[in-house]
Amino acid sequence: MERAEKREVVSALSDVFANTGVVVVAHYAGLSVSDMTKLRSDMREAGGSVKVAKNRLVKLALDGTDAQGISDLMTGPTCLAYSDDPVTAPKVAVKFAKGNDKFVILGGAMGATVLDAKGVGSLAELPSLDELRGKLVGLLQAPAGKIARTVSAPASQLARVFSAYGSKDAA
Repeated sequence: MERAEKREVVSALSDVFANTGVVVVAHYAGLSVSDMTKLRSDMREAGGSVKVAKNRLVKLALDGTDAQGISDLMTGPTCLAYSDDPVTAPKVAVKFAKGNDKFVILGGAMGATVLDAKGVGSLAELPSLDELRGKLVGLLQAPAGKIARTVSAPASQLARVFSAYGSKDAA
């Protein structure tokens, strides 16, 4: 790799560390190409990405970023899984690790917070942003239905009362 290419890789990784919600670091030694391709496609479908880069370049990219604390994890064959949503990358990585014992989660970073493997697992158990939005919409719609029924019931009773009074006045 030439010097210019290395600069581009470091610049791209610096952008990743500065602009993503979460970064997961894992060892992938022993994974087949098809397994790695599956991980990449699963991550892409969920809205995240997987990147394999030289540890030295990753450490250079980490300098001066909030995720600087994970530089100690950069030993051996490591890959980075990242996403804007703080739950997406951990959820996909943990699910993939359960099916592949050669994929070992080392830790990660969420902003300036350094996570160990248990921390990444805890993030993976949280509902995703889309799931939270769905629950919120459900909560907002449920009371609205009750309010509409509550308002319409007295309105129909009032209509009966007015029609009853109106019929008496007419008679």
